[in-house]
Amino acid sequence: MSDISLGGLLLLALIGVFVKVAFTQTGKGRLNFKNPRNGRFREAPVGFSWTTLFLGPFPALFRGHYVGALIILLVTAVTLGIAGLVFPFFYNKWYVNYLIKNGYKVSSADGDINVISKYLSRELPLIEATTAV
Repeated sequence: MSDISLGGLLLLALIGVFVKVAFTQTGKGRLNFKNPRNGRFREAPVGFSWTTLFLGPFPALFRGHYVGALIILLVTAVTLGIAGLVFPFFYNKWYVNYLIKNGYKVSSADGDINVISKYLSRELPLIEATTAV
């Protein structure tokens, strides 16, 4: 067995904690949004963003969250990539808040809406069911 330095052990421990936390935040569900004003639909995964981890600002760009993509790109560049390990922990929550701020409401959820709402630490606006008269 080769000698592993203290720095190497700390790095392995840090990677282990990162992976453990990422997996505990994975698979919280998916929210389906509809904007009542224009009828547009959007999907938003909830939890750790593996796509942001591997693709950086591109998921935000493809979702039409241009300010988010620009911020991820700039902050990751300024921090020499370190922020690229931080954004995946909160990007999906940021995107949900962006959709809500822009008038979208939850039309359905893949997962328990109460659990997702608690995880996001916010009440989710729901589209009211309409009844035919």
